[in-house]
Amino acid sequence: MTTQEFLGKQEFTISSQTVSESCPSNIALIKYWGKYDNQIPANPSISYTLNHCKTNTTLEFLAGEPFSVQTFLAGNEEVKFAEKIEKYFKNIEQYLPWILEGKYVIRTENTFPHSSGIASSASGFGAIAKCLMKIDDVFSDKTSDEESLKKASFLARLGSGSACRSLYDGLVVWGQSQVKGSSDLYAVKYPDDEIHEIFKDFNDWVLLIHEGQKTVSSTVGHGLMNTNPYAERRFLEARENFGPMKEILENGDLQSFIKLVEHEALTLHAMMMMSDPAFILMKVGTLEVINKVWDFRRETGLPLFFTLDAGANVHLLFPNAGSEEQIKSFIETELLQHTQNNGVVKDVMKF
Repeated sequence: MTTQEFLGKQEFTISSQTVSESCPSNIALIKYWGKYDNQIPANPSISYTLNHCKTNTTLEFLAGEPFSVQTFLAGNEEVKFAEKIEKYFKNIEQYLPWILEGKYVIRTENTFPHSSGIASSASGFGAIAKCLMKIDDVFSDKTSDEESLKKASFLARLGSGSACRSLYDGLVVWGQSQVKGSSDLYAVKYPDDEIHEIFKDFNDWVLLIHEGQKTVSSTVGHGLMNTNPYAERRFLEARENFGPMKEILENGDLQSFIKLVEHEALTLHAMMMMSDPAFILMKVGTLEVINKVWDFRRETGLPLFFTLDAGANVHLLFPNAGSEEQIKSFIETELLQHTQNNGVVKDVMKF
């Protein structure tokens, strides 16, 4: 599929509309870090979609008024975010030809704390893309639900790359890979019948090690991959990791899953440390938690492990498979002390 197939219909009838949508966040297992023009990923990625951590958005479209955007986050007006959305809407006009024909008032709230290591840009742009497609279905001839969702994923990607994965539940793939139907232009749901049951009932507890602004934004970090001497090898490794990941997901090899997921997390941060200029987003607490998780797993054999996003906070992953109460107790008694304010966001994977 090419971008031509997402071009909008030139004949449409507009009217004032108010729509609301929700979109969850996601956490990548095989990481996306580095991109080309037009939000094309330098390597494929696979993620889990979360259940409770989501963005709820109401979008009001006032037809016929001069194009402008007002945005409110938790009731507070956000001028800089409005400027970002205006630029985004202008960028996607060819796919939604009516989009500049009115004024927008966007009100959005997250169910999780800001700067918590949970991708609010993913859930935020996912929710906006779903709102836009709901309006497009009114203004133009409605497409099938499947095609509408695919186009929403395509549009979300142009706002925030990882947002395209948040449109689907379960395990989700973005980027040309060994997974059937996968594309650089939008995400696809990983086939449920190729996933062992053990991977369908997982917890993700996010330890809030650092709740402030990151010293280097993800946008800057992606850009630094353009001059990273290890970038090409990293992109190749991510593609190669899809082979063993497919086997692991099918046969339920939890130990190999743990090893691969943690390796991907550490590789992401290794790329940051090998950038020019180098930067480190992990904090002392991040490393303390990682070492304690490793010690706990060696001593108990229980499947508690971690992944990291582009920040200091730690996503603790563990299945609901009989030992979760012991794992939860360990987290609360031994790991919460390394957070900034005893902060933890408790979520589960959504299937």
